This record gives sequence, structure tokens and C-alpha cells, in this order.
Amino acid sequence: MRSTTELRDTILNAARSEFAQYGLAGARIDRIARTAEASKERLYAHFKDKETLFRSVVAADRAEFFAAVTLRPDAVPEFAGDIYDLAARRPEHVRMMTWANLEGLELEPSPNEDLESLQARDIAIIEEAQAAGYVDAAWRPFDLLVLLFGVALAWAQSPHPDSVTDDPEVIAARRAAAVEAARRIAAPKT
Repeated sequence: MRSTTELRDTILNAARSEFAQYGLAGARIDRIARTAEASKERLYAHFKDKETLFRSVVAADRAEFFAAVTLRPDAVPEFAGDIYDLAARRPEHVRMMTWANLEGLELEPSPNEDLESLQARDIAIIEEAQAAGYVDAAWRPFDLLVLLFGVALAWAQSPHPDSVTDDPEVIAARRAAAVEAARRIAAPKT
């Protein structure tokens, strides 16, 4: 018999798959419950409704995503490569965050998550990189941070049918391109 924590994690994993594929509107609680091998009643005992379950999955994914990448002042372009790697390893995280944006949901941080602190930390690191001459000082740090994410997630957001691949050479080339694009964007003016 599964513990309460194990059941909750199983439900979250089943919900992640369902929501990543169908979004909030298209997802079905009965499919989630069946995949989790749990009754709908047990599911609703943990999560009061489908939107609460969706928000829980997005919050967990967002927290894991942002905890997995670290910006360093001497390697700002490499940050784009790290985000690319994470998106390639965990595409369901990107899909969940995209669905949340498409649904227009205002997401509250989970109790262990402080997005404002993470963002402030990353902005301070970009400012440090600018002061050290690693990054063009003309950039507003927040703008550069958003652009780095855009470059890193370009393939994950691409509508091109060949954007999804398991080919290690293609993945390495795309990562290198993301890092190079970030390097050119961030490079100090000479």
C-alpha cells in the first residue's frame, strides 16, 4: 500500500503527463486517476479540483526548473546552454509552464519557492558580470535575463516539425548555437 506522500507524487506525475499533453481545459481527471491507479475520490482528497492540481504541477515544475540552473557572472552565455539542457531533459516542464501562460493563470509560488529572490539574485549576477566587463553594460539586466531564456528555449518553442530530436549531435549543435547566440547578445561592445 502506498503512503500518502507516494500517492500524492504518483498523482502529480500522472497529472503532469496529462496536462502537458492536453492543457488544463483538455485534461481529464478520470484519465489522471486511472494512470495514477487511484480513485477520483482519493485524487480529490489531495487536490480540491482540477485547477488546483494543475497549479500544483506547474508550481513543482517551475521550482525544480529554476533550482536546476545557476547563473554565474563569468559564464552568462553558458546559462543559456544550461537552460537548453534542462528543457531538452525535461520538456514536460516547459510544456506545463507554456500551458499555464496560455491559460492565463496567475501562479502563486509554492511555499518553498521565492521567484522574486531568484530573479533578484540573477539580476545581481548580471550586474556583477557587467561591472566585471563580461557583459555589455548597456543591457538592462532583466531584459538580458528574459532574452537569455528566449534564446535557450527557442527549440523547445519552435513549431518546426524537426524541433524534437534524440540525436545527440543535433542536440549538441543546438546547445552550442544557443550559447553562441547568448554570447553575441551579451558581449561587451568593443
